[in-house]
Amino acid sequence: MSLEVSIRQGESQESLLHRFQKMVQMSGVLREVKANRHFVPKSEAARIKVRKNAQRRRRQRSQS
Repeated sequence: MSLEVSIRQGESQESLLHRFQKMVQMSGVLREVKANRHFVPKSEAARIKVRKNAQRRRRQRSQS
């Protein structure tokens, strides 16, 4: 997947860079790269998923 941003007429480089960074953020490229940085066994991934779900449920209970 490649992201492409072309410069608009009269657009500054800072604005172009801001649009590119926003596009990268919205596409989830960095999140995917960080997630795949190290190998995580299936058992460990399942444990992490259970822990995150428990935290999310606790947060939802405290907000309600």
